[in-house]
Amino acid sequence: MLGIKRLGLLAALVLVGMAPAAAAQAAVQPSQQDTQYLQALHQVNLFEITAGDLAQQKGQDQGVKDLGARLKTDHTQLDQTVQQTASQLGVELPADPTADQQSVIDQLNNASGEEFDRLWVTSELAGHVQAIQATQTEISQGSEQSVVQLAQTALPTLQAHYDALVQLAEQLGIPVPQTSASGTPSPGGTTPAPGGTSTETPAPGGTTESPAPGGTFETPAPAQS
Repeated sequence: MLGIKRLGLLAALVLVGMAPAAAAQAAVQPSQQDTQYLQALHQVNLFEITAGDLAQQKGQDQGVKDLGARLKTDHTQLDQTVQQTASQLGVELPADPTADQQSVIDQLNNASGEEFDRLWVTSELAGHVQAIQATQTEISQGSEQSVVQLAQTALPTLQAHYDALVQLAEQLGIPVPQTSASGTPSPGGTTPAPGGTSTETPAPGGTTESPAPGGTFETPAPAQS
């Protein structure tokens, strides 16, 4: 009987010891906003790495080649942090860019010369507008601190890319999205989509599906309390 009592006590202690660990695990579960931001940013990075390679290989203008190399390097480094953060939080990341992003990669593969340069710059402008806005949304509405910090780190990089793309677009005579005084894309402006079609740019913080680099960058809705 004494042995049985001891076993029961040990079992109780094990359960008590497991309770804080289970509670800690539950406490770090990211919200839908945080999870979808990590997944979407990862897919943007996958697209940017591939598009950066293509810019270096196929770009006619040296500025396209140089900026493509810069974007590839920066998004590769950014994605290392995304993957590390996602791993810590148990968030599964997509293995490939979105179908729409892959479609633009295919278009870039089939383009050449000046047509390639214009398509590349146009799709990059559209994508960075939406990536910046989605990152601003994460900063203001995210609940997991590590993801919010990631967004805060990513924002200056994305903004610097956008500024460089605007400068390059102006040099090549490519229309750029309307911007605010701070240099960030302004709510309600129009963003040139790949192929020259304009699409409305929603205000930061809105719940919408917005075009990413050549595809859709889904801005997740705030998690319901």
